Amino acid sequence: MWYRDFYPRSRPRKAKGGIKSQSKRGAFGQSWWAKRWIAVLESFDIGARLGRGRSYARNGQVLAIDVNKGKVTAKVQGSSSQPYKVAIAVQELSAKQWDQLVRALSGQALFVAKLLAGEMPQDIEQVFTDAKLSLFPEKSGDLTTECSCPDWSNPCKHVAAVYYLLGEEFDRDPFLLFQLRGLGREELLKRLSRGAPASAPPSESAAADTGEEASIAPAEPIPTDPAIFWGVGGMPQDRFGEVRQPPVPAAWLQRLGAFPFWRGEADLLDSLEPIYAAASARGLEVFLGEQGGANPSTVTKTDRNRASALATSRS
Repeated sequence: MWYRDFYPRSRPRKAKGGIKSQSKRGAFGQSWWAKRWIAVLESFDIGARLGRGRSYARNGQVLAIDVNKGKVTAKVQGSSSQPYKVAIAVQELSAKQWDQLVRALSGQALFVAKLLAGEMPQDIEQVFTDAKLSLFPEKSGDLTTECSCPDWSNPCKHVAAVYYLLGEEFDRDPFLLFQLRGLGREELLKRLSRGAPASAPPSESAAADTGEEASIAPAEPIPTDPAIFWGVGGMPQDRFGEVRQPPVPAAWLQRLGAFPFWRGEADLLDSLEPIYAAASARGLEVFLGEQGGANPSTVTKTDRNRASALATSRS
């Protein structure tokens, strides 16, 4: 009905240092598990508040998010001078239920391998279903949401903003879903490792395959000549190997993925890639003994200022 979405529109105060969504437009979340989480929110039928929640998430109105077992707390800057307090409670699973789930997951080598690699297995929901449980909230009654704002609707746009940012964070760390259900990342991986079948050492496995006893290579004797023992020997002429500029700038940074709850105005990777490329080019010049000069790839004052601003926004 028309009055369900009626609430006087208010303009939120501009927030400083808030958490900004990595999604500038379109859907939130890339992985199937993040999209599954967002789908739960969008099934609540809260109308226009969804759109306002997306705007809050993209504009950095969420100031802080803390994810714990069974509960998420957050602060969201709205139209009031003081940020609103948001709480999202999720039903935790009991110790007995987790024992049942860990046994089932440990029996699936592919599940264990994907979880150890930081990926949520596609069929993991079936394990929960077989145990008559659910990884994701299935209906609004599975969640308890609260906000200190005066909006009578629950969830409100402030809760929706936190929900969207959580979906993006699940992209980076799917183990937060397990934490909300009562079992943290380290504890889950430790229990999965204990439940996985132990593999034999390589030498024992090779011996079992050939039916022969594994042979041990004799140890190399220590040289008796002190000059040889203490000397370093001749250095190879090509001791550095091939020295070249990395083909992909900021490769390690890209492997780390998105930073949790990023607060910068610009995307971190997009801002740092040109700095990495310029630093690599300059490092190669120094290695080759070149004196620099008017090289467009050298790090400029603008690059240094940008890096400083990124460090400040992150802190």
